[in-house]
Amino acid sequence: MRFFIGLHQPSDAKHFDACFVSVNRLRKRKSNFPVDDWIMDSGAFSTILMHGGYPHPVEEYAEHIRRWKANGNLLAAVSQDYMCEPAMLKRTGLTIADHQRLTIERYDGLIRCVTGCYIMPVLQGYDPDDYVSHIRQYGYRLAQGAWVGVGSICKRNASPCLILDVLIAIKTERPDLRLHGFGLKTTALAHGTIRALLETADSMAWSFAARRMKTGANDWRNAAKFKKAVGQPSLYQSHFIEMVIK
Repeated sequence: MRFFIGLHQPSDAKHFDACFVSVNRLRKRKSNFPVDDWIMDSGAFSTILMHGGYPHPVEEYAEHIRRWKANGNLLAAVSQDYMCEPAMLKRTGLTIADHQRLTIERYDGLIRCVTGCYIMPVLQGYDPDDYVSHIRQYGYRLAQGAWVGVGSICKRNASPCLILDVLIAIKTERPDLRLHGFGLKTTALAHGTIRALLETADSMAWSFAARRMKTGANDWRNAAKFKKAVGQPSLYQSHFIEMVIK
C-alpha cells in the first residue's frame, strides 16, 4: 500500500514524495508549488456538507484539473462523488441509490471534459452490498485493473472490521480493481489485511491529532512523523501515531 499524506498547505508538498491535496486549497492559488507524485481531491465532503450538493458545473472542476495537471506529477484527480453516510443523506435529503447515480453522472461529466488526467472513479454505498451494486452500475466504465476510490469509509475508522467487510465485498466482485482508501486513521492503517487489500490510501489524521494536542495542526513536521509511522505498521499500537506527534 502506498500512502499519500493529506496536506492543508500545498507549499508543504515539497517535503513528501506522495501527497493528497484538495482542489479547495488550489482554487484561488496563482503560482505553482513544488510537488512530486500527488492526487487532487475533489473536496467532495466539505462541498456537500456546506452546499448540499455541487454549486458549480462539472466543467469548473475540470478546468482546475487542466490548470494543475502539469504541476509536479499529478497521478489522478478524484471524481466528484456523493458520500453515503447517514449524515450526508440527511444533508441532501436523497437516498443511497440517488447518491450512487449522481456520483456516476459527475464522473461521466468529467470524462467528457477530457482533462488529460486520470479521473479516479469512486465507489459509494454504506453496506457491503451497496458497493457491489455500484460496481455493477459503473459497468464498462471500470476497466480491468482500474484505480478506484472507496468512499464513505472514513467515518468507520473506529471499527476496522466494517471497512474490511466493504473491501472484501469489492474485491470478491472485482479482484482486479486497485483500491484507494480515503481518510483512513490509525486503527485502519495498522490493520494488515486492510493494507493488503488497498493499493493506496490517504489521511489527514495527523492534523486532527495535532489539533487536539495543540502541537500544530498545519505543521508539516507532524505530517512527516505520521507518514513515517504509517510506513512502519509493526511499530504502532492503538494510539502510537498520536503519541509520536505529542
